[in-house]
Amino acid sequence: MEKVSEATEPGTAEAASNEPVKTESNESAPTMASQIKYISLGVLVLQTTSLVLTMRYSRMQKEEGPRYLPSTAVVAAEVLKIVACILLVYKDNNYNLRSLKRVLQDEIVNKPMDTLKLAIPSGIYTLQNNLLYVALSNLDAATYQVTYQLKILTTALFSVCMLQKKLATHQWVSLLILMAGVALVQWPADSSKTPNKEVSMGSGIVGLMAVITACFSSGLLGSILKRF
Repeated sequence: MEKVSEATEPGTAEAASNEPVKTESNESAPTMASQIKYISLGVLVLQTTSLVLTMRYSRMQKEEGPRYLPSTAVVAAEVLKIVACILLVYKDNNYNLRSLKRVLQDEIVNKPMDTLKLAIPSGIYTLQNNLLYVALSNLDAATYQVTYQLKILTTALFSVCMLQKKLATHQWVSLLILMAGVALVQWPADSSKTPNKEVSMGSGIVGLMAVITACFSSGLLGSILKRF
């Protein structure tokens, strides 16, 4: 019996050996990555929304005595962040205090210029957080959240001016639509009742100026960090 039919072409056998084998783990990897991406997006939305509502609720509580200072809340939040970061570094170094001390000394103490460079964005970030408390004290949560999206516009403008980044036409159109949406949110609902709302109008202007300044500081901070 002839065995010609059993023979295969050399190129066919070589191609078959080089072809990647599709395993179940390779197919599940993109699915797992996409799931983590959407879960992270959901957690980010939940965190941002809950933060704004909590800040607004805490500033609107009517209790006896003065309200807490925004600067106190900012400092307390930063202290908690520092503690959390140190604990995470401690965990990454297998809960070794000597390794933790060595990492902190190498990254902070032994690099004074790099540490001083972070002083500028840190100051801007502190100013921005204080302004956000002022804005939430004078604006409702929905108006604040929509107006604060102007940081996308300011970030784009600073990227073009400082980083020489070029934006496409549809990106500029999207930014203009965003700006128009923010302007519509700030449009007064009933102009006939403005004489009875002089106090609220004044506080609204203060909140609007605070959130716009925070948007510019956010855009400037993003461009500075990209240059570093």
